[in-house]
Amino acid sequence: MRPPDILWIVTTQWRAQACGYAGDPNARTPALDALAADPRTLNYAQAVTPHPFGPFARAALLTGLPCPENGVLDYWDALPAGARTVAHTLSERGYGTAYFGKWGVGERDRSAPLVGEAAARVPVPPEGRGGFAHWVGFEGGFLLNDPWLHGDGFPGWRRAQGYQSDVVCEYAAQWLARPVEQPRFAVVSLEAPHPPYDAPTPTGMPRPKPEDILLAPNVPRGGEVDARARRELAGYYAHIAATDAAIGRLLACVPAEMIVVVTSVHGDMHGAQGRFRKGWPHEESVRVPLLVRGAPKADGATLPPDLEPVSLLDLPAMALAWSEGRPWICPRDRAAISMPSVVGLPHQCDRVWRGWRSATEKRVFNADGSEWVLGE
Repeated sequence: MRPPDILWIVTTQWRAQACGYAGDPNARTPALDALAADPRTLNYAQAVTPHPFGPFARAALLTGLPCPENGVLDYWDALPAGARTVAHTLSERGYGTAYFGKWGVGERDRSAPLVGEAAARVPVPPEGRGGFAHWVGFEGGFLLNDPWLHGDGFPGWRRAQGYQSDVVCEYAAQWLARPVEQPRFAVVSLEAPHPPYDAPTPTGMPRPKPEDILLAPNVPRGGEVDARARRELAGYYAHIAATDAAIGRLLACVPAEMIVVVTSVHGDMHGAQGRFRKGWPHEESVRVPLLVRGAPKADGATLPPDLEPVSLLDLPAMALAWSEGRPWICPRDRAAISMPSVVGLPHQCDRVWRGWRSATEKRVFNADGSEWVLGE
């Protein structure tokens, strides 16, 4: 029996709460809502990122190992060239593997701006692409429109025209449309809805007004936090709507029997608890969407999927189980979370912490062992 095709769609900064199916009145996510409503879909509503910051989370989900065990301790660390990833594991089982979009764990120029062409055109050499047989993408840069791409199939760099999520999803759709005999594993990695939140979205996509945003109760009202949260969220939800549409078009092209995973590497505070950006141990930063369609379902699971303490660290083990025709069973009653090191960027978490989250509670500890009072 042919092993199943597997597709991971990984977004950036899309917190679990910001989906229509999760009850967010601001979110316009018909594609993800339909995916969540599909009877074949498992909604891991308590899923967390092991480290709520991009490079740490990406290294963890690719390797199945937490930071720094996977070789990434500092924000600027690259995933070691010899690191074993999910692509290596599935390749050994006969899979054709491909990666599209943001890489985010390569060697970067610390002196270059994080946003813009210089960051987007940092090359990722073949030996630094995690063992994926086919690779088309970019290290970063957060060019949500007209991204620069390099990789297999064309020499040098190519400036693609269009919204980044549309461009990356279209490259993936073309690869998946090729007739092949071997099973396929593909990762589609999108930077949206990461800032810059004021970046344009495709013509015709809805863009809410700041005054129309319905803020969560834990966002302090009045003052700059309120105003900033509304400004950011207006753009955030516009990019969520645009990226949901791109994901919907991709899902319409994939075979019905393909196992599909949709998630995000971390969330964003957006004024919750008076804080912004990520790295914080609060739910808006730590908890991520995780929808899985078409995977074998386990009989007699101890918890339903919406209560299981699943982590992005589990994705490689999930893929391995599915490739062998087995259901994946959550191996624990709580998931570890941590911030491995302080990232010296504005508005991000200002301390190292570690802890864990279960379906019913969360405990977080500072580096000195004292407990972080979360206020949630």
